[in-house]
Amino acid sequence: MPQLKIKTEPRFLKSYSFSILLLISILIGAFLGIILKQNASCLKPFGDIFLNLLFTAVVPLVFFSISSAVAGMSDFKRLGKILGWMLLIFIATGVISSILMIVGVKVFPPIVNVGSLLPPADASQLQTGNRIVEAFTVPDFFHLLSRRNMLALIVFSVLIGLATVSAGEKGKMFAQFLSSANDVMMKLIAYIMFYAPIGLGAYFAHLVGVFGPELLGSYLRAMLLYYPLALLYFFVGFSIYATLAGGLNGLKKFWSHIIPPSITALGTGSSLATIPSNIKAADEIGVPRDISKIVIPIGATIHMDGSCLSAILKIALLFSFFHMDFSGVQTLATAVGIAILSGTVMSGIPAGGFLGEMLIVTLYGFPPEALPIISMVGTLVDPPATMVNAVGDNVASMMVARILNGKHWLEKSKEKLG
Repeated sequence: MPQLKIKTEPRFLKSYSFSILLLISILIGAFLGIILKQNASCLKPFGDIFLNLLFTAVVPLVFFSISSAVAGMSDFKRLGKILGWMLLIFIATGVISSILMIVGVKVFPPIVNVGSLLPPADASQLQTGNRIVEAFTVPDFFHLLSRRNMLALIVFSVLIGLATVSAGEKGKMFAQFLSSANDVMMKLIAYIMFYAPIGLGAYFAHLVGVFGPELLGSYLRAMLLYYPLALLYFFVGFSIYATLAGGLNGLKKFWSHIIPPSITALGTGSSLATIPSNIKAADEIGVPRDISKIVIPIGATIHMDGSCLSAILKIALLFSFFHMDFSGVQTLATAVGIAILSGTVMSGIPAGGFLGEMLIVTLYGFPPEALPIISMVGTLVDPPATMVNAVGDNVASMMVARILNGKHWLEKSKEKLG
């Protein structure tokens, strides 16, 4: 019995030591931001170094992780099932998050002080059809090497994986290369994460110092609504999803390993930058790699529960501002559909956040002056929204594993790992 106690403590430290270190670093960063205020921007370059390292690594990581996962599949039916269930789960969680915010805006209606708005944006340059084409394809190969074309890279990676499998015996050596390169990229990410406490601490100092005062301005009421609901969805919603996916053991494993990607998303404001730590967390939780290496990178571009939350808030805010009635089944159902469209489909497009807001304004027929109202809201809710977006990909991979591998998928994963 004493031996069990001895083993438990190191396991706890192993699971949470890096998370605790990151939490301490962002608290120090936030404290420095409060003290230095606008001068905290001088620390931003240290955060930019971390962000640049992640963004530099994310393109090859996504390519090798997805292409190697697809190339390693001998069962195309399983790939189809993974993609099918993934999309269903993405849509279902988007609907749930949207409904949560609808309840929130009914209980606590948002109000905005119009006097502080930015000048109206020029909407004439928006060409949605062309942007959608550009999201899924690029005119030349080298364009795939940019994170701005991440959805096109994902499509190309899947095709490379399928072509490798289809090549049969001749493709085996290339499949081994893809797998080996993926292992190398994961090791590179591990090295980059050594700098995470410094990089995230510096970035938090900049965010708090420069943008902190905005939270006390005319958008305070909207923030007081969004932040608690986002945290409620994060802690309660994701706990329910994790429990449905893996029972109490799944819930425990989820919260034991999800803190690093959560903090990375919160600090960087980028779902793409969170992909490396998210995949690592999924490995530690026990999600099968053929699932996590497909669901998480794709989810980083099209699965946006946090953005659905903010989209409903933006829609309700505009309805309130223009004295329109935000009620009725048809009105609310339309709002949910637009929230999922703006948060899910448009997120894979360059400048997707802006285009999602433009989509809201256009589909409802609001005047161009409405765009700056919700653009500012989008900026202020971005940190928690990104955290919900990114972590939602991880728990979605757990739910896909539960559906495809059965009730005892965690135990099976543990046996495979030895």
